Amino acid sequence: MSDSKVTEDPQDLSDGSAIVLPNTEANEKRLLRKIDAKLLPAVGILYLLSFLDRSNVGNARIEGMVDDLHMSGNQYLTGLTLYFIGYVLFEIPCNIVLKRTSPRLWLPTLTIAWGIVATLLGVVQNLTGFFIARFFLGVTESGLFPGVVFYFSMWYKRRERQYRISLFFSAASLAGAFGGILAYGIGKMAGVVWDNGWRWIFILEGIATVVIAVGAYWFIEDYPAGSKFLTKAERELIQERLAADSDSTHDEKFSWHAVVEALRDPNCWLYGLGFHTMSLPLYTLSLFLPTIIKNLGYTAAVAQLLTIPPYAVAFLTCLGVAIASERTGKRAVFIAGSSATAIIGYILLLANTDPVARPGLSYAGTFFAAAGIYPACALVLSWPAINVSGQTKRAIANAMQISIGNLGAVMGTQLYRAEDGPRFVVGHSMALAYLAANIVVVSTLAWRLKRENERRAEIAPEIKDVGAVEDWKGDADPRWRFEY
Repeated sequence: MSDSKVTEDPQDLSDGSAIVLPNTEANEKRLLRKIDAKLLPAVGILYLLSFLDRSNVGNARIEGMVDDLHMSGNQYLTGLTLYFIGYVLFEIPCNIVLKRTSPRLWLPTLTIAWGIVATLLGVVQNLTGFFIARFFLGVTESGLFPGVVFYFSMWYKRRERQYRISLFFSAASLAGAFGGILAYGIGKMAGVVWDNGWRWIFILEGIATVVIAVGAYWFIEDYPAGSKFLTKAERELIQERLAADSDSTHDEKFSWHAVVEALRDPNCWLYGLGFHTMSLPLYTLSLFLPTIIKNLGYTAAVAQLLTIPPYAVAFLTCLGVAIASERTGKRAVFIAGSSATAIIGYILLLANTDPVARPGLSYAGTFFAAAGIYPACALVLSWPAINVSGQTKRAIANAMQISIGNLGAVMGTQLYRAEDGPRFVVGHSMALAYLAANIVVVSTLAWRLKRENERRAEIAPEIKDVGAVEDWKGDADPRWRFEY
């Protein structure tokens, strides 16, 4: 297969007419709406399923899983850690496979694979089985997010990607809300085949993932050149738009040189560190929120329901911050502001010395935490897609970011130990510290990018018609400008 485009001639929806679609603002907006309607729901559903299948273990935990699998001490936390080890190890290889195949083949195949593993989690009989399943769940889910971020870069202009990536990531907060609703309902199946209902959470949600993933072979689109839902004139307009400000129209072959270039770029490591300082708060919240709320004195069923409102607020803030960032063209200030909002939440959680007596204060803290963490993550994760030029380098930079970032999640899975409840001082304190570190990292990165732009302005004027430049050197070219 081609590295970045399908070589076969797709069906021409313009019925063979030589219609030329003028590159006007009205036509661009109409085309963007059509692309959004086709791409965003499709990949958003897959990411919702991904986040649901990785985080529903938190819902299963309070429905009797720990007792049924005879987990002692902090063995549950070890299972969470193994997921992220598998995720980190296979992040970059999965993006290399995507670059060498196609989204329509690779993304649904990944989804089927993790759906099967997620289903099998519902029939494990011992701790070893739980550990193995969690590791392979991480392996199979590792390619989706960085793959979709790269996929978007082949469809959208630079300044359009951040908003779409944020919309895509907002599916994670929806997964949290749906997870609470589903766990509440499925938990009522206790007594059907098994004494507790946690197995059905994995089985039913895993089967749903597999069924939807099979359909994804038909509803996931490839790259624009091979897209069949667009007319010939629309495909040409996309090529013209992308050529105006990115390298997406270049027929770039995979090269190990580009991989090395990404590994040697300090900015790529800083993008990774930016997500590293967010992944610990993100995954500790998503994996332990049911436990945190249950430790406030609520029953398992009530705790499942109480996880829904914080995620609903997170979904709204994710969209709001994404819109504001897109309209102002600013990234770092909104990431830092969102992290500061989440810090307020952890201050409330830590300040409450008696969570059981005053559950309202701690519960309010979860709202602030969720409202800040999710939009900050969305913006951080969109940064390399905007700033890294060169298709292979961008694919590797996206994978590096997730891999480096999820090392924070690996540590985070060990912080919320059973004996630390109901205050969980260690876990909340580390989340707060990481959020403060995130403000430092994004501020430093923004300063570097601003300084580099100023240096380059003295060397050469900015060029936006990147696709028309034959000797384009990627983001190392002094004519390229970074966004911060």
